[in-house]
Amino acid sequence: MSDKKKEIQQPIGPMIMGGGQRGLRGAVEKPRDFWRTFKRLVRYLKPQLLKLILITILAIASTVFMVYGPRISGNAINEITNGFIAQNLVNGISKAQEQAVPKVKTMLDELNKAKIQAEKIAEAQVLKQFEGKPVPQSMINEAVAKAKEEADKQVLAQFLSKAGLTEEQFNAIQKFVSFPIINTISDYNQRATAVKEIIDLNKSLSLDKLSIFMGSETGSKAQMKNFKFSETDLTNSLDIIKKNGGRIPFDSLGQILLLLIALYVLSSFLTFLVQYIMSDVAQKTTYSLRKDLFEKLMRLPIKYYDSHSTGDILSRMSNDLDTISTTLQQSITQIITSTTQLIGYLIMMITISGKLTIIAVLSLPVYSITMWLIIRFSQNFFRQQQIHLGRLLGHAEEMYTGHAVVKTYNREKDSIEKFETINKDLYNANWKAQFLTGIMMPMTNFISNIAYVFIAVFGGIFVTHNVLNLGDITAFIQYSRSFSQPIIQIANISNVLQSTMACAERVFNVLDEKEEIPDPEDAIVLSNPRGEIVFDNVDFSYIEEKPLFEDLNLVAKPGEMVAIVGPTGAGKTTIVNLLMRFYEIKDGVIWFDRIDTRKIKRGDLRTKIGMVLQDTWLFNGTIKENIAYGKDGATDEEVVQAAKLAHADRFIRSLPQGYDTVINEEASNISAGEKQLITIARAFLVNPTVLILDEATSNVDTRTEKLIQKAMEKLMQGRTSFVIAHRLSTIRDAKTILVMNNGKIIEQGTHEELLKKKGFYAELYYAQFVGAFDSEAIPNPEALKTEEEVS
Repeated sequence: MSDKKKEIQQPIGPMIMGGGQRGLRGAVEKPRDFWRTFKRLVRYLKPQLLKLILITILAIASTVFMVYGPRISGNAINEITNGFIAQNLVNGISKAQEQAVPKVKTMLDELNKAKIQAEKIAEAQVLKQFEGKPVPQSMINEAVAKAKEEADKQVLAQFLSKAGLTEEQFNAIQKFVSFPIINTISDYNQRATAVKEIIDLNKSLSLDKLSIFMGSETGSKAQMKNFKFSETDLTNSLDIIKKNGGRIPFDSLGQILLLLIALYVLSSFLTFLVQYIMSDVAQKTTYSLRKDLFEKLMRLPIKYYDSHSTGDILSRMSNDLDTISTTLQQSITQIITSTTQLIGYLIMMITISGKLTIIAVLSLPVYSITMWLIIRFSQNFFRQQQIHLGRLLGHAEEMYTGHAVVKTYNREKDSIEKFETINKDLYNANWKAQFLTGIMMPMTNFISNIAYVFIAVFGGIFVTHNVLNLGDITAFIQYSRSFSQPIIQIANISNVLQSTMACAERVFNVLDEKEEIPDPEDAIVLSNPRGEIVFDNVDFSYIEEKPLFEDLNLVAKPGEMVAIVGPTGAGKTTIVNLLMRFYEIKDGVIWFDRIDTRKIKRGDLRTKIGMVLQDTWLFNGTIKENIAYGKDGATDEEVVQAAKLAHADRFIRSLPQGYDTVINEEASNISAGEKQLITIARAFLVNPTVLILDEATSNVDTRTEKLIQKAMEKLMQGRTSFVIAHRLSTIRDAKTILVMNNGKIIEQGTHEELLKKKGFYAELYYAQFVGAFDSEAIPNPEALKTEEEVS
């Protein structure tokens, strides 16, 4: 069908070959109308709405469990820390008691003895003063009591001065001594109460003062100085003392670890469910799209296929749909999880420390600016890379396919120089694109590490000032390190979505194409067709402003052979297309047995017409299946009979598997002539009323051509036949020969009649056999026959 393709084929731009998730790895194809395409794609997802809701819930739950994991691990660290503090409290205080209490009691005993001695002396002095004086005994007793009290104060003052203690501190020491040894208290609640009261003594007595009474044991002195904790740590430690007496709570720690493992296992299981359900959603959606696209392609007119390359159509059916499927499979769940992670990480960080969260959030603008700059510069280089790669592949293909010509004209050096130039351009674009892409991760890691340093420094300060626990800061660091990942993933997904919407837009463009005009409701089915074809004042054009046929008239009587000849682009194949209703005429009527073809069901019309084309088409299957393709329910006997009539039976039986021989996808395991014979056998099986032969012998050798001609002669017997030929010797016996040029029938008649006219047909004929046209030296018929045989 080269005639019309030259007229209507428009230049087709670079085909989009689809692809998976590219992210920042290549130039992004953008749709013309993103939101319109997005809404149309969402409509294909509507039947899966319940599954999508379930996927969203499961994906959020899975992400929440995963996000909460670091906080639980931080709680485990806090449990270890608090248990360690509680253990140190109990052991430290108990050790302090064991070391200090005996010495303090001894000192207090000596103080009491000193007080008694001082009281005796004071009493003796008072009695001596009142000796022999007539003083009431009550006055003497009162004076003795005051003297003893004053003596006690003096002894205590001397003691406090010597010990460097205040009276309040002395009272605290007395209370400290009154407590039993902490680790000997069996009731854990009483033990915790005693620890709390001893720690509260720190308000009036720094416990390191007890080291005065603990001799020269520096370790014990250091121990006494370490009983300083935040209120949070102390409260948590006291709770542990109440639970287990003051040990690291390995039982609680085990429960936390089991909970953490259970969360991660549950999160993984939910992720598995999400992917499983999403696979079903993606494949069913893609199935619906592919089904609609294929059915649409079946309804499109031939005009669409003539104006679009096969590669472009196949790309929409395969690569574009694969890209959509991959995006639905991965990107939808990734959008949900990344968004949930970003929100979850932010909430968890805020609950731990608002100040540290500010530091982490301040890194976001730096991330954004860095990624934007890298994407902006890398996209240009990726586009250049694709352009230069196409140039390189095109040059390589030309050189390999035309290798013999290159060798013949000694153009190897030029070819190598051109290759090196293109290769150098590709290298420059490639390394720049890959370099910019390669620094993406190091740059984001660098920014993350800078933020990590600030968080670690300030977090350490907060821990030392008892603002945060150690487990909290470790959990926060984990969140801050993961905070940038959802941002990068969302940026990548945005690029993938752009590319996917471009692919979806290409698919929807096909779905929006104008279909063949449907048959009218009162369309008829031909019964007992005779095969009379009449073109009555037919007007037609592939392009509106370039008319091809104007008032075309043609009559083919039943059983006649009508040959159509003319130069390329004359409109020969167009007549066939109009008869088959591949294209609709602009004006006039085409009659089939005196019935307007537009009133005949299109499918029924085409079953009455058989075609054998220059370009054979065989599918991947057995020879028997290829022959039977023309008739539903064809029996093996009918297939063999058709092959015999087409002179194909002999070569088929010579094959190892005979009629069960499988023709490969390229049909390269049989010759061109054998392919043509199989297509003729297919036409025999259909038994059409009208037969169309379009250059059926142009690509075969002379011997095979004779076989094909014999087969076609049998096939044309009793049928109205249209034969399109460039080899004019094959149409000498035609009842009518139509000579076409520029969309018009310029000559009409038999072979001999047209030769006598010495017109365009004679020019074509003599040019083919004589080599040039000379109106004064036209060979006689007998000489012409001899030249034909020699030719």
